[in-house]
Amino acid sequence: MKTTITLFFTAFIFFQYTYAQELELELITSNLSKPVSIKHAGDDRLFIVEQAGVIKIIDNSGTLQTTPFLDINSLVINSGNERGLLGLAFHPDYANNGYFFVNYINNSGDTVISRFTMDATNPEIADPDSELIILSYDQPYSNHNGGDLAFGTDGYLYTSSGDGGSSGDPQNRAQNKLSFLGKILRLNIDIPTETENYSIPSDNPFVDDSDALPEIWAYGLRNPWRFSFDRLNGDQWIADVGQGTYEEINRVSAEDAATGLNYGWKCYEGNNSYDTSGCADQSTYTFPINGYSHFGDGDPKCSITGGYRYRATTYPNLYGWYFFADLCSQEIGYLVYDEANDVWSRTFQQFSGQWSAFGEDVNGDIYVSDLAGGHIYKLTDTTLSNNDHLLSAITVYPNPTNNVIHINFGSNNNTNALTKIAIYDIQGKKIKSINRTTETIQTINTTKLSNGIYILKINIENGKQSTHKLVIH
Repeated sequence: MKTTITLFFTAFIFFQYTYAQELELELITSNLSKPVSIKHAGDDRLFIVEQAGVIKIIDNSGTLQTTPFLDINSLVINSGNERGLLGLAFHPDYANNGYFFVNYINNSGDTVISRFTMDATNPEIADPDSELIILSYDQPYSNHNGGDLAFGTDGYLYTSSGDGGSSGDPQNRAQNKLSFLGKILRLNIDIPTETENYSIPSDNPFVDDSDALPEIWAYGLRNPWRFSFDRLNGDQWIADVGQGTYEEINRVSAEDAATGLNYGWKCYEGNNSYDTSGCADQSTYTFPINGYSHFGDGDPKCSITGGYRYRATTYPNLYGWYFFADLCSQEIGYLVYDEANDVWSRTFQQFSGQWSAFGEDVNGDIYVSDLAGGHIYKLTDTTLSNNDHLLSAITVYPNPTNNVIHINFGSNNNTNALTKIAIYDIQGKKIKSINRTTETIQTINTTKLSNGIYILKINIENGKQSTHKLVIH
């Protein structure tokens, strides 16, 4: 990251509309302190990570709870702009086991990845004494810590690490496969070994390489501050903060990612050579699908914050867009795929805020946090009709599930407009029809459905639909 700035610088068928598009931000809550991550736990709540070591809940009414979900400030270092509590991920079976994972810089200045457990008597708080350390490793400098966490569609825990800091990766750690730094790591946290609280997935790319750490999934990254998985197809998106010239966006399919990709730093910054001394042939590296320079592309830029590809149905004309932002220019950008020409077009839109993180809710709608202002916003499209807003209020949880789902129709609970509910299998065959009740939150029993992926469709009277991927396990 940049050293002269503050934090982080140094197949389903969905309906489509044709609207004139301009992205809008809807304020969800304020009064947060340096929010750096936004995650959901398979239900209607949003969990907000504050850098100092606190996790707070925004409930399904949009209210910020006064009691923290977790407070580990005593464990987290409070000096240095790029350190603190940095990442959060909920176990795919959180509804049953109560496990969630955090990534923080401890008081010695090193990375710690830990598991905590929800309080056994109160789902609104975690047990602060339940910490189980999964992995820790040294950080040679105070910057470039990465720190994101996410579960892939394979059920494994992925975490990002920066190159260890300073400037220009002076010890070439990102290219060193015997270092945890400058990497994406992949862990099986459900099966511990005799010596570790995790095990190595058998298909990790370097599991049989004596010259590499078996935890490594990908390498050659400078500071992958935020990464995500496409909830539709499992593609991995990694936004890597550049040195002094270029910010990059990497996208790779789940199949290609399994080959142990080298994203090129410090041999390359984006598509440009940085320090190719001792580097391999250019063809061995994976280059970004897009990105932007610091100058000459609108307002001066400096540090990318990666986001998500939009897969919700609330705002149909945002569908398939990948969102990101720049901390310096305060712009929010998006990539739109041009299928005819096989290219991604990039657009920036100016806002006011230090955009430190994006997050998805349980249905795939996207939120963004303002580091300096302490605000959480929802990305919206104000061109929707009244019926579109009716659909946008609908949420479905828990998902995945193994017994019931709840459909929350929100404040616009118009039982006359919401006419049909049905569940389809992946081939489009209707499996279950459900009568609409008058309840705002309608519960549907799914115990008779086999494990797998389904499509839940909720129709309204004008023929439009709210469509949700439903996972039964």
